Amino acid sequence: MPVNENIGEHPAKVLREKIYNRSAKVSIIGLGYVGLPLAVEQAKIGFPVLGIDLDSCKVKHINNGKSYIRDVAGEDIFKLVEGGRLKASSQFDNIKEADVIIICVPTPLKSMRVPDLSFVLSATREVANQIKKGQLISLESTTFPGTTQEVILPILEASGLTVGSDFFLSFSPERVDPGNKYYTTRDISKVVGGVTPLCREMASTFYSQGLKQVVPVSSPDTAEMTKIFENTYRSVNIALVNEFMILCDRMNIDVWEVVEAAATKPFGIQTFFPGPGVGGHCIPVDPVYLAWKAKDFDFHTRFIDLAEEINMQASEHVVKKLISVLNRQKKCLNGSRILILGITYKKDIDDVRESPALKIIDYLNKNQAEVVYYDPYVPRFQLSSENDKYMESISISEEELAKADSVLILTDHSCIEYQWVVDHAKLILDARNATKKVQRGKEKITKI
Repeated sequence: MPVNENIGEHPAKVLREKIYNRSAKVSIIGLGYVGLPLAVEQAKIGFPVLGIDLDSCKVKHINNGKSYIRDVAGEDIFKLVEGGRLKASSQFDNIKEADVIIICVPTPLKSMRVPDLSFVLSATREVANQIKKGQLISLESTTFPGTTQEVILPILEASGLTVGSDFFLSFSPERVDPGNKYYTTRDISKVVGGVTPLCREMASTFYSQGLKQVVPVSSPDTAEMTKIFENTYRSVNIALVNEFMILCDRMNIDVWEVVEAAATKPFGIQTFFPGPGVGGHCIPVDPVYLAWKAKDFDFHTRFIDLAEEINMQASEHVVKKLISVLNRQKKCLNGSRILILGITYKKDIDDVRESPALKIIDYLNKNQAEVVYYDPYVPRFQLSSENDKYMESISISEEELAKADSVLILTDHSCIEYQWVVDHAKLILDARNATKKVQRGKEKITKI
């Protein structure tokens, strides 16, 4: 969306030329599931990239040419580091040399389920301390509408520089789907909203260099709302199918058969599957950001609140179902050995953020169950951010399966041989329909 104006030696002209000839220096703040893939993509097309992260382990891994994210090949990082196009640091000292700064830090919830912008604010203040004319600054961290213009912009303009003429500010939401082999960072269209038309143009020019499609929108607020709408859409639809799951259980109807039959309709339906709740950073968190902001406009987001309630109820349903399964064998939850298969929030990834498995494990522990887990992607994890207690994955074996009073499948990792699991387990509660194709031992299986 070009701006038709004679900008002469305007900082935009200088930056545009640097972007086109790949000499623009790119700094990416936050090297997690969003920042690292983006850093690699930008370095691959020739930009010199500096990744900044306060986690010294991540910095060390990158500078040694190693990856800590499954979706990013270590070979790619090694080549880029060896070629001098990618490096990492825990310091912000060199950010003043950057032409493009992208903020990809976490936006979690506080204990009272209100937005926590502390990481975004900290990164923005570091940028503001070293901001210079001609820089493009893009926020990718998911947040509520208004953050870029009402929170970020005043901090940056306190430097004395003016947005749209001295520097350029945009919001371009991350849309990463960890574990998705078909849609990577490069393949996913990039929504871009600039504070001014020239800000939008500069951000679109940069992102279009390495990504297949850029979708300019009228403002940062629109881009912020777009990302939250995407995840609220998923949250509401997952809640709908989870509510059907609970109802079908009471009516003795197989919800998996219902969903698969409905999916054969060639129009009017998008398939969502039930499960033990929702997880990941986006779906359980982003709608809450919008619900919180909506209160400023005296608006109650009823669908969002209800979806959150139902998805939490889905985790409770799994526990109640487990208690029922044990009771039928004249066992109680207290003292029973429960082997959980999979604790990540979805299959074939190593991410446990907001995973419903963590809530379920916490409930089982509080009720004196003997809980162990196996997850090939998560060798150990912290039980709570409030203490230093950890759980470690066991080595799965025929003996471990037989020892468990019940096996609880919470994540359907592709690498697990479920027929083998069924052959050696006493009882199985399957919350993911992972045992759909097993041939023997179906009498041992209960599905949610």
